[in-house]
Amino acid sequence: MPGYDRPLYILAFDHRSFFANALFRKSTGLDEAQQALIRELKQIIYEGFLLGVDLGVPEDAAAILVDEQYGADIHRDANERGFINILTTEKSGKDEFEFEYGDDFGAHIQAVAPVFAKALVRYRPDGDPERNERQLGRLKQLSDWCHANGRGFLIEPLVSPTEEEKQTLGQELFDEQKRPALTAQMISQFQEAGVEPDIWKIEGMENADDYRLVVSQAKAGGRDKVSCVVLGRAEDMAHVERWLRAAIGVEGMTGFAIGRTIFWEALQRYVKRENTREQAIDAIAANYLHCFRVFTEG
Repeated sequence: MPGYDRPLYILAFDHRSFFANALFRKSTGLDEAQQALIRELKQIIYEGFLLGVDLGVPEDAAAILVDEQYGADIHRDANERGFINILTTEKSGKDEFEFEYGDDFGAHIQAVAPVFAKALVRYRPDGDPERNERQLGRLKQLSDWCHANGRGFLIEPLVSPTEEEKQTLGQELFDEQKRPALTAQMISQFQEAGVEPDIWKIEGMENADDYRLVVSQAKAGGRDKVSCVVLGRAEDMAHVERWLRAAIGVEGMTGFAIGRTIFWEALQRYVKRENTREQAIDAIAANYLHCFRVFTEG
């Protein structure tokens, strides 16, 4: 059976279309200088990660999630240092899961040699059945490949409100009232389709019972070692702190995978020349360490 039940504190910076849109107001057609800036910013994040480990995040539980396009050198360095590295596999900014490199996804995973491959998918268990079936088919292909080739598999399923729910509930009430049950239902559908991640990267919950509901489904059917980590969804730090604190002590909630909450403000200030490279690295390291301490110490 799949599973990874050890602590895992992931600094996530596999964003691609986000960086392109935020920095240059376009998602494709970046020139060499624009791509070089994104690589530089990801190197700054990585150096913040390294400093965070030096300051106290446990080396054997610290992890990075970064893409191949802008982070190939980072993956190589992480491999040399023995860190847990996670490679994203999906096309960025798409509503439906597709492989970034099509049928060559396996060759790219082998070349980068990550500890885990990761897939982000936008999925509603009550959504369009044909789209869900297509996505589940591709995810099963990735799941099967990872387990056959000695790679871990981490999945990041996003459960979003419908347009009607946005109008009647809004994001906050949807998160509280509907998303936990929908997330558990979604996990069940993935399992029935043969999609078997070692780790579920799930959106934050406001209370421990909601986490227990989701973890219970993730571990159902003898999947005792399968675990969940909390993602940040680019929320402000106070919001992320609530989600992290609610997960403390819940069996099966083993860590977090947080990105923009940790790094984006520091990078914005660096790009605007309001702080130095060293100050950006220090700020990212401090935020990464802070998330670790909140999750482990409350």
